[in-house]
Amino acid sequence: MKHGIELEKVGRIVDGEMHLADIHLRLEPGSFNILLGRTRAGKTSLLRLMAGLDRPTSGAIRFGGEDVTRWDVRRRNVAMVYQQFVNYPSLTVYENIASPLRLGGRLSRQEIDRRVRDTAATLRLEPFLERLPAELSGGQQQRTAMARALVKDASLLLLDEPLANLDYKLREELRTEMRQIFRDRPAVIVYATTEPTEALLLGGRTAVLDEGRLLQVGPTLEVYQSPITERVGQVFSDPQMSLLEVEVSATEARLSPEVALPLTGHLRSLAPGRYRLGLRAHHLRLAPASEADVRIPARVEVEEVSGSETLVHATHGRLSLTAQVEGVHRHPYGTQLDLFVSPSRVFAFSPEGRLVAAPSSTAQEAAHGPH
Repeated sequence: MKHGIELEKVGRIVDGEMHLADIHLRLEPGSFNILLGRTRAGKTSLLRLMAGLDRPTSGAIRFGGEDVTRWDVRRRNVAMVYQQFVNYPSLTVYENIASPLRLGGRLSRQEIDRRVRDTAATLRLEPFLERLPAELSGGQQQRTAMARALVKDASLLLLDEPLANLDYKLREELRTEMRQIFRDRPAVIVYATTEPTEALLLGGRTAVLDEGRLLQVGPTLEVYQSPITERVGQVFSDPQMSLLEVEVSATEARLSPEVALPLTGHLRSLAPGRYRLGLRAHHLRLAPASEADVRIPARVEVEEVSGSETLVHATHGRLSLTAQVEGVHRHPYGTQLDLFVSPSRVFAFSPEGRLVAAPSSTAQEAAHGPH
């Protein structure tokens, strides 16, 4: 696919319900692309259109400049990996991987064997080639499904949340291997996920989808650091970015009668008026990191312990705040505590939700690093 894939004004309506609307997207050959969006954002719908499993209601899809909008999946050189471990239960791992190569009957037994063993080596499946899928762990089953997709050398490889049904440890293990597995492949690779952390770890380019609409496309880190709207900022933040209505004067952004952020650094560009400030949860702390940090008195609503971190959901007057802090904390409902934030890590959005000012990349990656 010399010119990759192009989607032009693609839309899909099912039983009167809009699944996708006016999607414009260009994916270069050899590129690694992420579809990031929450559940029901339209990621699977878009993958199915690219695969030829469904047809768009409007618009066109082109592979290498050729219109394939009406082509079904059998005419497209495509492979797909799903959330579920889709393997043939009665076939060994070897035969599962070999199955797409046997369909055309064009390859010799030696060539099939070479491809199967090379692909199995890439995915560390060599010790399991004679086992049945039921004898494998979840991670090994998903590796088998991925091997079956990779062995085809398809021009388009689609992965629909392939790690979603694995436990935490297996997800972490496969994530770290994923870019190595796909490196130097000429295929267009599209990887759908609901998790911002996964997108950041995988890199490449990210397209943010929300309610069937494409909100922003660009290099993954660039989209994370400069979300063009507050909605993109929320989708690309886990937990969700806190949005605070403020009044900005010539020198400060006032959150409440007792708390104001000084207009320093990137915030100096703000003209007086109303704004919404965006705070990512890992930039709110229980103790100041420097003298520049601003104290926000808050009241605990609820806490969630997640592994070695705690999510503190709190309020400051009418404002809602979520802090992601290290360690296990136990603050009862109603506890008064102080949260601290550096003005250098605050996003500013217009009342219409457009990005007005973004922190520098250095400020965003300080503390825990990107979340």
